[in-house]
Amino acid sequence: MQKTRTAIVTGASRGIGAAIAKRLARDGIAVIVNYARGKDAAGEVVSAIEAAGGTALAVQADIGETTGMAALFDAAEKAFGKADILVNNAGMMRLSPIADTDDAAFERQLAINLGGTFRGMREAATRLNDGGRIINFSSSVVGFYQPAYGVYAATKAGVEAMTHVLAKELGPRGITVNAVAPGPVDTELFTDGKSAAQIEAITRLIPLGRLGQPDDIAGLVAFLAGPDGRWVNGQIIRANGGAI
Repeated sequence: MQKTRTAIVTGASRGIGAAIAKRLARDGIAVIVNYARGKDAAGEVVSAIEAAGGTALAVQADIGETTGMAALFDAAEKAFGKADILVNNAGMMRLSPIADTDDAAFERQLAINLGGTFRGMREAATRLNDGGRIINFSSSVVGFYQPAYGVYAATKAGVEAMTHVLAKELGPRGITVNAVAPGPVDTELFTDGKSAAQIEAITRLIPLGRLGQPDDIAGLVAFLAGPDGRWVNGQIIRANGGAI
């Protein structure tokens, strides 16, 4: 009997991460639903997956801390066996001009967006099954280079660079490494701190005329994690409705 594949999805208690966890579970994959502080929300994601006939486990870990990613792999191996898929989705965004960004905001974004992804990739490089998949998260802001996004865009540019390098390092083991770079998606991460007028103005920049939805991104991740994505490697895929 073939082993069920196992995925670790960071930041999976809400938004895009929750949609990814549910989609992968629907595709028959056992999912570690990671959360940092949203215990109840993560529990709701697991309950929804189980109600639909899937398998999932909520695991608390702060990927901004140096031990967070190792703890997630430990939990996956204990519950389901060696992991096959890592989705480095968790991230944070604090917008401010570079001149106004304090050290705490800089360091926290660096720790989660870049440090957490780095440690996830490092852990996966030695603990994923051969033929596995690593799917990182960048952002289309790396192409926009808008004011106030300096630190956030810098962390995501670093993710893109490591994605290209690790794809070449792990290729001999059949492990693909790609990054998804969403544009504006209707989640709390995007809307927090923005007025309705600002959101409307951003929406007008998108040729498809709407914000992305979490399921739009989850479908792309499912493709990269599934059998049809086996020849896609070392790529940054922008999913932004044509905004850039």
